[in-house]
Amino acid sequence: MKQNESSLTSLISAFGRAYHSEFDNPKIFDDFIVKDLISQKEFSDIRENMIQGIQFFNKDIAQRFQDDPDEILKWITQVQLSPTPLARTAYCEKVLINEIELGLKQYVILGAGMDTFCFRHAQLEKSLEIFEVDYPTTQEFKKERLTNAHLEIPNNLHFVSMDFTKLFSDERLVEKGFKNQKTFFSLLGVSYYLTKDEIRNLINNFFTKVPSGSSIVFDYADENLFHEKGLSNRVENMVMMASASGEPMKSCFSYTEIESLLDDLGILIYEHLSPANINDLFFSNRTDYLSAFETIHYIHAVKK
Repeated sequence: MKQNESSLTSLISAFGRAYHSEFDNPKIFDDFIVKDLISQKEFSDIRENMIQGIQFFNKDIAQRFQDDPDEILKWITQVQLSPTPLARTAYCEKVLINEIELGLKQYVILGAGMDTFCFRHAQLEKSLEIFEVDYPTTQEFKKERLTNAHLEIPNNLHFVSMDFTKLFSDERLVEKGFKNQKTFFSLLGVSYYLTKDEIRNLINNFFTKVPSGSSIVFDYADENLFHEKGLSNRVENMVMMASASGEPMKSCFSYTEIESLLDDLGILIYEHLSPANINDLFFSNRTDYLSAFETIHYIHAVKK
């Protein structure tokens, strides 16, 4: 990841969540804090870049709404940009809240970006320790945005700078107060960009540091990733954009493969959501463009 790419990636993801919170109904996941982490100029610049890029995404839509830029932005955001980040976060936090109700005390967010969970759940400050693990540049960027938004970092939020995809070090976590106790991990929007061996090593590394009952929610791409076009070619577009950005997608799995990988590591799949399941849970009966992204699945897995 280059110096400025972490900021750009975080901003675009934040833009999608902010747009959904402000303009879409009903809400799949309402990140009402994230808009405070984006300046008006940044929001405007991303908006214009998305609108100007409509020819890449869909020439028919570009022609149909050539005099309606707001509808173009809505189409791009709802079709291409937002479905997966919104639904996977909604699912992850649903599982997380249930774990907290069962007594969970420790949460590790791998690749946190502009995550706002702790600010939307201030009531958990004295009961849940949260560790955000991410690139140093991404974390510094986020800290700057929190300062600009006058959001005080709560005592239970701990920043752990690390390229965890290359070397996962529990020492840095322990330095921030991480304990050998039941832990919930989230790994969202990361697995596609790693090789299968890197994913295996990563999951193995952090699950050796925690006891039985610890769990993880992550998303992964299925075996159709590299030949499925998807609605309005959005899957193909996603793969092309990742490659063009210098961070190509590297791995996809059949369900049997991912189940076998986890089982080899002593981890059982507790719940698996296919694109059809995700659509039923989060996108049914909508009248806008939002729908579950093809080829993307969610898993909640638990250490034996």
